[in-house]
Amino acid sequence: MERRQFLKLVGGAAGTGLLPGRASGRAPARGDDTEFLSVLVDTVRCNGCRKCEEACAETHALPVPDIKDKSVFAQPRRTSPSQWTVVNRFETEKGEFFVKRQCMHCNQPGCASACLVQAMHKTRRGPVIWRGDKCMGCRYCMISCPFDVPKFEYHSANPKIQKCVFCAERLQQGQIPACVEGCPVEALAFGTRRELVEIARSRIYGNPEKYVHDIYGECEVGGTSWLYLSAVPFKQIGFRTDLGTTPIPEHTQDFLYSVPIILLLWPAFLYGASRTRRAERETLGEEAP
Repeated sequence: MERRQFLKLVGGAAGTGLLPGRASGRAPARGDDTEFLSVLVDTVRCNGCRKCEEACAETHALPVPDIKDKSVFAQPRRTSPSQWTVVNRFETEKGEFFVKRQCMHCNQPGCASACLVQAMHKTRRGPVIWRGDKCMGCRYCMISCPFDVPKFEYHSANPKIQKCVFCAERLQQGQIPACVEGCPVEALAFGTRRELVEIARSRIYGNPEKYVHDIYGECEVGGTSWLYLSAVPFKQIGFRTDLGTTPIPEHTQDFLYSVPIILLLWPAFLYGASRTRRAERETLGEEAP
């Protein structure tokens, strides 16, 4: 093999490995002025009634919880394959507060970026959904989520990844999320992300002693579609405060881009180097091994 042929081989492999990897690793292009939809959770208003849990379960054909059972507040709960949202109780320096938790629907979700087949998908309006017809069961979405949300049905014969889907079908029909509709105390507000950030800021500035001067989800991991207000530091009500503002995909994109290049270039490099060395030895009159 001549050096020129070898370089062409390596260059072709680089192009093949590089271009698809970069295209799939980036956040999807918006292409229009559509704004992400969002929900603002005001934990100061939440009374722990768990009506949101009930509405979610009924809407998505999940087991309906007994919302009168107060024993669930004994320990903080995580979401599960059969319960996409949970309300937890926290004792803080300012008293008792209740916090609804579910998928945060990140602006640039790590789960979607990590998914090799785009089964986890960030839609144009904001919901992050799971598409079962594409999923290959790798579960990379689970380990890439900073909020530990996607859950795998380990005990199912036909397992799925389960999590809140932001009532994506209801949104397509012009309805609001079931949990928002079911909240009797208006602890949940629905709208565009920009509108809700302004509402949150207005509540903070209008009641500076009532709220901490921060909106959880406005900047965390590049921003999320679910935003939170609190009367106490967010760490006291179970939120991670060590995530920073960089989107999760940006932490891993350089490594992920290099993987296809390594897998394709290394065999090509070894093959080309071997053939080039053989040709050089033959030119020098050496016996090829």
